[in-house]
Amino acid sequence: MLSDYLWNLRAKIGNELIQLPSVAAVILNANDQILLQEKDGAQGWNLPAGVIELAETPQQALARQVRQDTGLELLCSQLLDVFGGKAFRYIYPNGDEVEYTVIVFNCVTEGQLRAQDEQNGKLRYFSRSQMPTLALPYPREVLFRHCRANPPA
Repeated sequence: MLSDYLWNLRAKIGNELIQLPSVAAVILNANDQILLQEKDGAQGWNLPAGVIELAETPQQALARQVRQDTGLELLCSQLLDVFGGKAFRYIYPNGDEVEYTVIVFNCVTEGQLRAQDEQNGKLRYFSRSQMPTLALPYPREVLFRHCRANPPA
């Protein structure tokens, strides 16, 4: 769902390419499987993620997005990596073009996993070997960096 800010911006510039600061959550379960969501609108599988809103810190955006996308509450997070550039450009089905700069966090959560609305579609945990191709090209070795099978050095 677009914020008022993005709606107003899109009303002025149409589908033109814009850069969006955003956050993404790496949430691993006890079996070192990663939580992915398949959003409606043919966007494919991705990390729980979203745009940082005006006047919002990355940490606030992360907590909001995790809650909205998964129903889980964020207990703590650690910076994992930052991605961006041409590889993180995306064209939505309506023609809107974006280039994301994504701050990725390793997250610890609690609560009951559930999609909050139809926009957020399916939620599912995947093992490293069964993980589908993601809508954005996050490196798998980064996403699974902190799993128990690969403890940090």
